[in-house]
Amino acid sequence: MSGSSSVLEDNSLLSKIDRALFKIESVFALMSGLAVFTLMLLAVVSVGGRNIFNQPVPGYVDWIEQAMPLIAFMGISYVQRVGGHIRMDIVVGRLKGRPLWVFEFITTLAMFILMVLIVWGAFAHFQRSFDFAAPLWSRDSSLDIRLPLWPMKLLIPAAFSVLVLRLVLQLWGYLSAIISGTSSPIAVPLVEDAATVAAKEAETVSGFDEEMKENKRGRS
Repeated sequence: MSGSSSVLEDNSLLSKIDRALFKIESVFALMSGLAVFTLMLLAVVSVGGRNIFNQPVPGYVDWIEQAMPLIAFMGISYVQRVGGHIRMDIVVGRLKGRPLWVFEFITTLAMFILMVLIVWGAFAHFQRSFDFAAPLWSRDSSLDIRLPLWPMKLLIPAAFSVLVLRLVLQLWGYLSAIISGTSSPIAVPLVEDAATVAAKEAETVSGFDEEMKENKRGRS
């Protein structure tokens, strides 16, 4: 399952790099969200144009295909940083201390190796599509309005490269935890129990209620 997690910070080099990378991940995640919002607007315009003017957006399916890498991959490293990916906690939830960090290190290392291979293959796929001598620098294009495909193919290794960097930082964090034996490693997602998650949600809602009350007092 996916759970809420916290990432601890301090003044160490690892934490500084973690925060810097998190800014990049946040921008990528924002781009993914904007792509979803843009597709929603595009769907409204296309349906409205079809029903009112009998003229939908040209190449609507092509634009959806172009946006898929933005939606599917640009936020993947952000979610890895905050510990939001689906995972099985039946075994991991019973581990504490060094055994837990060893397990996390091994699984993160497996992810790192897999992602390096995927970045390599995805970039090779981009290279087969990109050609300076071809029109729009592209050897292939979409079927309807002939959009070049190489920009979206380049986004995949770019997004996964950021994830590779995130996994390197997490391997660093887990290794440091294994060596030091700390229960609170830096720059890795620490899964919180249900009580802690509920307390944070209650605090957020409580803060929102207080803000609403203050606004009402100000208006009155």
